[in-house]
Amino acid sequence: MGGMKALLNVPWLLAAQRKIYVASSWRNGHQQGIVSALRDAGHEVYDFRNPRPDNDGFRWTDCGEAAKTVASYLRAMEHPVAKRGFAFDKEALDWSDTCILVLPCGRSAHLEAGYAAGQGKRVIWWLHEDGFEPELMYLLGHDFVVAAP
Repeated sequence: MGGMKALLNVPWLLAAQRKIYVASSWRNGHQQGIVSALRDAGHEVYDFRNPRPDNDGFRWTDCGEAAKTVASYLRAMEHPVAKRGFAFDKEALDWSDTCILVLPCGRSAHLEAGYAAGQGKRVIWWLHEDGFEPELMYLLGHDFVVAAP
């Protein structure tokens, strides 16, 4: 996978086992490969698609509706499934010492990476040409890894 070798060769990532939160999107085809490669390299990795052995991740549709309007979104945010999904992700962010944002991704992943940067955690931006948009605030992070197209 393009960019994987560069990711696994980030010097401070090689220096010690890390506790890594991979922030990305359900639609990102690279996310699962990155999680696997990091685990194979000896890191502990949180996978939002499988946060616990008996849990296959949060989906808005699990809250009884698709959250497509402000009113339905606010109702869904009160659902126990949404609260549990948030708690899993927040707990994992607090546990981690490193966050890798894997592009392309959306608002949630960017909020997660921003939270990690604000907490003083190491942040890597895994850039990909697919859906790429320049972002000045990526300077909050520590490293860029560029995926080969």
